[in-house]
Amino acid sequence: MFKIFARLEWKSFLRSAAFKQNLLFKIFIGFFAVLFLIEFAAIGAFSYFIIEEFIEDGKLAAANPFALINKFLVYWFAIDLVFRYFFQKMPVANIKPLLYLPFTKGKIVSYAMGKTVLSFFNILPGFFFAPFTIVLLIEGYDPLGVLSWHIAMLCITLLLNFLNVFLNNADKVFYPVVALIALLGVSQYYQFFDITDYTGPVFEFFYQQAWSFILPLGLAYITARYAYTYFKKQLYLDDGLQAQHETAKTENLDFLNRFGTMSTYLKNDVKLIKRNKRARTTFIMGFLFIFYGLFFTSDFYSGMDFGKVFAALFCTGGFLFSFGGLVPSWDSSYYKLMMSQNIPYRDFLLSKWWLMVVMTVISTALSCFYVYLGIEWLYAILAGAVYNIGLNASVTLLGGAFVKTPIDLTSNKKAFGDSKAFNIKTLLLTIPKMILPIVIYYVFALTLSMEAGFIAIAATGLLGLIFRNKILGMVEQIYKNEKYDTIAAYAQKD
Repeated sequence: MFKIFARLEWKSFLRSAAFKQNLLFKIFIGFFAVLFLIEFAAIGAFSYFIIEEFIEDGKLAAANPFALINKFLVYWFAIDLVFRYFFQKMPVANIKPLLYLPFTKGKIVSYAMGKTVLSFFNILPGFFFAPFTIVLLIEGYDPLGVLSWHIAMLCITLLLNFLNVFLNNADKVFYPVVALIALLGVSQYYQFFDITDYTGPVFEFFYQQAWSFILPLGLAYITARYAYTYFKKQLYLDDGLQAQHETAKTENLDFLNRFGTMSTYLKNDVKLIKRNKRARTTFIMGFLFIFYGLFFTSDFYSGMDFGKVFAALFCTGGFLFSFGGLVPSWDSSYYKLMMSQNIPYRDFLLSKWWLMVVMTVISTALSCFYVYLGIEWLYAILAGAVYNIGLNASVTLLGGAFVKTPIDLTSNKKAFGDSKAFNIKTLLLTIPKMILPIVIYYVFALTLSMEAGFIAIAATGLLGLIFRNKILGMVEQIYKNEKYDTIAAYAQKD
């Protein structure tokens, strides 16, 4: 039975209108997945000795590296759960078509849940815990205790996997939990309250008592059985899989009428972000890129000015890249109807352009706190903002013309379903978006000065703004050429 399901999904993948794009996307993502696995394996193999060296030098206060790891495992699993919520794709099993075929509902749910067990988010922690466990055995720790601890860590990972399935339907639970975790982290950083004093002994317990792995194993099993029962009950066309209807609400967005015919599209986008979970999540994640620059403030990047340029582009253009990169997929559910209306295509593109520009301006204002790290950071932020507004907004719209994977606006409200697209054309467009400003900076910074490099980036953005209409004219023509291929691709629901 599992072989049949796998064969059906393989055929669906091969026959998809976006086969080439999805294939390249999977290869690209697969490369980085392997890279992450290797890095986590290296961290697991060498973290014990690195921590041990810091303890011996007096830079860390702990009895041994194993105790320190156990102390902070609570944050490991907390971050794991947050990343799962935002990035883990729930399995797509094309449930509705399968209900007409002679498959039992139990088999369908078992296959879909089995795919979650084989998720990259479950495999990745294993690549850390496996080499770390081997190191513990080499260092002379009790084999039974180490084995119990290792099994317990894997069981907790699976527990989070099944827990994430429910959290996808429970925003009111998830966000307060994240806020509590963040509050605990801040409290520990400022030495108000240390939660690890209470969680550390719990993880130590799994090593000290060789039988204790049964506890997380039992919890993982109970959660899996509950998830199985819950989704099996939901597997009815007239119940769990039917479209959810909410009370209609009217909103006063008349202030957007000043934009003329564009206001129709702008109102749709505002309502989309307010009402849809996936769009709302993308909106929030776009603004979280404001803190991306903090990664480039460490001593490792000192003297590497490209880090400031790269960070500035993401800090000010997080929404532009995350939301704008999926235009027009956000409108895929009614794209055919929209294209049948007598509305100029230019207005559609301009509405998206203005939305990205406004959000970029807001992100820029919020990113000005980087001036505390040095005036050069403010120069980078302002230059990156002008470049994003002038050039990257138009280039991002151009990339959207080649994204032909529809977005199911209800996918994140279900346990099953999500998709995204990627292709070689959108990859090539990262050159003017990311690489070109760094090249421009170094051409002027190495020959003149750092300030000249930032001015050159901003000047390039201003040129893009001056020639915006001409660039959008070319983008509009490409959208028109791709129009019917896009409609055909959006017609495929799988």
